Amino acid sequence: MSSKTKQQNNSAHHEKRLQEILDQEKKLKEGGGAKRAEKEHKKGKLTARERVELLLDKGQPFYELGLWAGYEMYPEEGGCPAGGVITGIGHVGGRQCMIVANDATVKAGAWFPITAKKNLRAQEISIENRLPIIYLVDSAGVYLPMQDEIFPDKEHFGRIFRNNAIMSAKGIPQIAAIMGSCVAGGAYLPIMSDEAMIVDGTGSVFLAGSYLVKAAIGEDVDNETLGGATTHTEISGVTDYKMPDDKTCLNTIRDLMGKLGPQDKAEFNRIEAEKPKEDPSIINDLIPEDGAKPYDMYKVLEGIIDRDSFNEYKKGYGQTLITGYARIDGWSVGIVANQRLVVKSKKGEMQIGGVIYSDSADKAARFIMNCNQKRIPLVFFQDVTGFMVGKRSEHGGIIKDGAKMVNAVANSTVPKITIIAGNSYGAGNYAMCGKAYDPRFIYAWPSARIAVMGGNQASKTLLSIEVAAREKKGEEVSEEDKQKFLKRINDSYEKQTDVRYAAARLWVDGIIRPEETRERISKSLEAANHNPEIPEFKTGVIQV
Repeated sequence: MSSKTKQQNNSAHHEKRLQEILDQEKKLKEGGGAKRAEKEHKKGKLTARERVELLLDKGQPFYELGLWAGYEMYPEEGGCPAGGVITGIGHVGGRQCMIVANDATVKAGAWFPITAKKNLRAQEISIENRLPIIYLVDSAGVYLPMQDEIFPDKEHFGRIFRNNAIMSAKGIPQIAAIMGSCVAGGAYLPIMSDEAMIVDGTGSVFLAGSYLVKAAIGEDVDNETLGGATTHTEISGVTDYKMPDDKTCLNTIRDLMGKLGPQDKAEFNRIEAEKPKEDPSIINDLIPEDGAKPYDMYKVLEGIIDRDSFNEYKKGYGQTLITGYARIDGWSVGIVANQRLVVKSKKGEMQIGGVIYSDSADKAARFIMNCNQKRIPLVFFQDVTGFMVGKRSEHGGIIKDGAKMVNAVANSTVPKITIIAGNSYGAGNYAMCGKAYDPRFIYAWPSARIAVMGGNQASKTLLSIEVAAREKKGEEVSEEDKQKFLKRINDSYEKQTDVRYAAARLWVDGIIRPEETRERISKSLEAANHNPEIPEFKTGVIQV
């Protein structure tokens, strides 16, 4: 098959998969559906997405995060599209902000476990990047049937209010708008913000609604008198602004954001951008349909980084990892990327692409240290099947060298941005700055797969264990039984390694098209540039 035909096949495969994802995303953005949206309109309310659109500065894009949260996770509850809350980054009043908007069309905006996780991720991004945060509150509170999975633990509901306090102490602006229900513990979120406004007639905030008040103390009172806009702006003083409608409320937020004072920045190096050498659309031609096949990551990078900006670090050494300095949309970055081609080591040995060897890990660790020394943000491009195994690698100290790289990634203090292009398996996920290693932002292409190991390796390993266990009991295992077992494991892995499975659980911030990678990285660096605090880089004990 010719190279051109292969590229055409690759492109057709990725385009088909991308279209499937885009169709599903369109459905996710409908939230609870048209009927629920119409109910909100009849109450005089806008939907969450309509609110976000009106809030943004005219003509400014919204970079949504966590759209796939909750996907296929709650079938018995009827689903929870986008986790029942919209989060993302956009410009409001000329300032880049984090926006959090409850979607009342999804279970009246009730909080599922994934809702809390998504809110906490939004706050984490706000804290790490010193981004102002805007809460558009419209929620019935905790989804009671799952309260044990959302209420008491460290990373549960209460952590959100703890973060409110921490963010306030750090001077991160927080503005909240009560645009619908805001009950029980959720009432603390807007009131712990710097400023809170409430929409007359639709907004309400109280620790207990009228029914619970009646049951608890026998008092008869309606919700508007208990905690409506007039009550809280003229009697209790709980909220600061009384708004006649959603539109006025959103315009007021934008006006307040436009009056914020100056903000210190990290001043990361940026010059005028150059277009990439290759059109970003070429990436779909290059990534094979079969994730096990090799391709040239250098060619992929040519569709992302600024033309002629790459200065490769230790090019001839540890060639299964590419390291070097580059620019992306003018921003100076350090790149660490898995090379998927089979390459020849300095000893003349052939090395498998996508695998991290001792020399590659050693090189990457040193390069990461250099980037921290120079205050240069890091961008990781993952397509990794793990660290090299076998006698030669173990005797050569692969664990020691791998630990050195993981240590450097873990202790890195400059902003880290991760793009999962293909495989993300085992400890390779960790070394290449997976979610556990605090990337400021982490995105995945539709071709991404995340697991402790590849499906083929996992199924064969589990089959060996199963066969050994049965034979130990004196049972015979037929070839047909083996094939059934392999199919069951492979089917399970196929589902769990799908990028949508990862995005549903917020292992990644979003599924993006390869051609929008450059823009996403640039906006991520713009966000990171808002935080001037970069702690001193220290690694502790590293075996050499």
